[in-house]
Amino acid sequence: MLTISEFGRRAGLSQKALRLYDVSGLLAPARVDPANGYRIYDEEQLERARRISVLRQLDMPLSTIADVLAGSDEQALILLDRWWAAEEATTAARRATLDYLRGRLNRTGLSGLSPRPVLTREVPATKIATIRAKTNQPMLVGVIVSGTDEIASYLRSAGATFTGGSWVIYHDAITLEAEGTVEICVPFEGLVDPAGPIAIRVEPAHHEAYCTITMDECSFPRIMLAYDLVFDWVRNQALEAGAPREVYQPNCQALPRDAPAVDIAQPFLVRRP
Repeated sequence: MLTISEFGRRAGLSQKALRLYDVSGLLAPARVDPANGYRIYDEEQLERARRISVLRQLDMPLSTIADVLAGSDEQALILLDRWWAAEEATTAARRATLDYLRGRLNRTGLSGLSPRPVLTREVPATKIATIRAKTNQPMLVGVIVSGTDEIASYLRSAGATFTGGSWVIYHDAITLEAEGTVEICVPFEGLVDPAGPIAIRVEPAHHEAYCTITMDECSFPRIMLAYDLVFDWVRNQALEAGAPREVYQPNCQALPRDAPAVDIAQPFLVRRP
């Protein structure tokens, strides 16, 4: 058995951090001395403590660390890879945002959006697996990447067949200051039950207006210029619009940054004669 100071020294954690992890339920001491309140740790807890220390060095949130450490090592590896993919996607999006701002300051022409048409299409009723999540703008990319990967992993394990790319429906405005609800959707075929945060539903058939952008153009705030094109088209046609969405081609992250990869779309109601 180890005192909190000895345990912290061997685990690479401060006593302040250990008290925080105790309160949060992440790493409780083996026992607390009833006479003096001293925290006593078991040597077998060192491996968990060291894992927490390493994950905190990666700036992983405590809630995510709790999820990573809750299951087997195999499950932890899946969650770790999923979180890291989301972090890398967020970093790429921030880099593209920086390039946008530099383009504005340098007047290099990188900040705008080249002219492109707004097209329309009919979308058939589609069975989808979805996750709804609350997020703000800085966390948005990570939420989309991790949610899409979670759904895809579940569908693969259930033996489902993917029938296209994924999309994200924006049920609320997403801003720097306020969170809103997004719905991450993956179309599939097969018999799959809902599980945990993953729901199964049918996206109704609809018409939508859309324009296509590249992955470079998908970063904020350049992406808002594409939304402007679609919103303006729908408004000019005096059509009743539905919730906007981003429709991603399969494996769009692996496409060249300047290749068409994402459709900015908005459903609308067709006027009947």
